[in-house]
Amino acid sequence: MCSHPTPAHRHWDGSLRITHPRRPLRVAATSPSRLLRTGQSGRCRQCGHRIDRYQRPNQQLIALHPVELDTFRIPASYRWHLSGGIAHPHSDGSAWCRIPHHALCPRHPLTAPPGPYIESLRRQLAVRTRRLIDTGQFTPGPHAVCETAASDDRPALPVVQLLLGRYLADTPLDAIRCVAQTRHRHRCPQPVLDASRPRGMWVLLPATPQCGQLAFPATPMAIYDLSRLPYSEQLRWRTQRCPVHAATSGAADLTPTGWQVFDPLLHTAHLHTRLPHTRATHGEGT
Repeated sequence: MCSHPTPAHRHWDGSLRITHPRRPLRVAATSPSRLLRTGQSGRCRQCGHRIDRYQRPNQQLIALHPVELDTFRIPASYRWHLSGGIAHPHSDGSAWCRIPHHALCPRHPLTAPPGPYIESLRRQLAVRTRRLIDTGQFTPGPHAVCETAASDDRPALPVVQLLLGRYLADTPLDAIRCVAQTRHRHRCPQPVLDASRPRGMWVLLPATPQCGQLAFPATPMAIYDLSRLPYSEQLRWRTQRCPVHAATSGAADLTPTGWQVFDPLLHTAHLHTRLPHTRATHGEGT
């Protein structure tokens, strides 16, 4: 009796194997938003509900409620619409619109009454949040900005000087994560700060204003200076990529970088007049 091995393109019972080719996520060259939408959905750290992040025309992010609502029930000041992946703060004339999540978040107070319809939605989300907390599925986060750096006197939101400019980070230096997409379509967990790469150093420099602003008092401020590093290393920090993804041009970004152009008049709360006492184990200069 001769054995007949099953062909590779068929199952053991002779039926055809149907394989679906994997389609890599790509960013269209004509897309106004250069981000992959798969990485822009998340959960609110205050109430635990889903949010969708979109870029605004000024490149800043806004968290929108994931469900479209009837336009006639939503006040004009709360109406948003999407066009080409960009969120615009007004209606587009259709019967549906999007609404910012902070208008519905039960832990976000509103200064003006939003109307009965939005109030009913806020109550529904508040009930769901309480249910998630009672069942242990969600733990509300603190209202304050991250303060993990307070123990060693490092700024929670440091000011970094690179590429002839100053930028305010959204997290401490050792918590700045790479924004590239991994092969598993998740955000890279590696930090941008790497001990094997050239280090920056904390220096005291005057808080000079931006071009066209009024003169600011020459108060010294602590800045993490990367301007002495090679251009490629400064560019790696500016694009917020780990050393591995900095050498890989094919990986797309799942989220925008957390840098803001530093403005001493707007970011006065982040001016630190003394150098932090850092530890060399973090790969930072002192």
